[in-house]
Amino acid sequence: MPNNAKDRLIVALDVPTMLEAAGIVESLGDDVSFYKIGHQLAFVGGLDLARELKAAGKSVFLDMKLLDIDNTVAKGVESIARLGVDMLTLHAYPKAMAAAVEAAKGTNLTLLGVTVLTSMDDRDLSEAGYHDDAVTLVLKRARQAAKIGMGGIVCSAEEAESVREIVGNDMAVVTPGIRLADGEAGDQKRVVTPDVAIRSGASHLVVGRPIIAAPDRREAARQFLEQIETAQSA
Repeated sequence: MPNNAKDRLIVALDVPTMLEAAGIVESLGDDVSFYKIGHQLAFVGGLDLARELKAAGKSVFLDMKLLDIDNTVAKGVESIARLGVDMLTLHAYPKAMAAAVEAAKGTNLTLLGVTVLTSMDDRDLSEAGYHDDAVTLVLKRARQAAKIGMGGIVCSAEEAESVREIVGNDMAVVTPGIRLADGEAGDQKRVVTPDVAIRSGASHLVVGRPIIAAPDRREAARQFLEQIETAQSA
């Protein structure tokens, strides 16, 4: 569990161009040390940015949500590990997780199993063909991830406390869908405030639009950091 609030806040660079991403990183300066690069940015140069961020002493969470046949997942993980990033996501399907864990042995890459997207609720899961509700499926996948040897779990902060009880203190619990009390949920359906997420057992909070779309990004980041620090000391 990171002790420094800056190591627990991950700012999502969910923008369409490298120019915008670079501007966000510059505007946040030393206040933010951890960034997420997802699909939108990865395919317009984001992998090069990952290398640049690492060279600048930042931490990088590569949000690729890998899912494929075992060999393809393994080869992808091997390539990504060579980038030197800190975290990588894949969907928490047991076979995919097992292949990824084997491929990542001997590296410093933390593999995160994505349980249920925070944009999905019970109705969405039912329409997708799942019989379990969101909470049941999250906890099932958390147990599988822990047994297989994953480095962490991605889940809503609503489930963080229950997930923490399953995975113990050695695994990361990364929670997207974090908003300040007066913030808009947007397309997220299971959202929680930073202080509640930390007290519930989250090790890292992923925040995108509330920071990158704020009039004063640095001030917005500091509000999240303050809530993390307050929750840590409670």
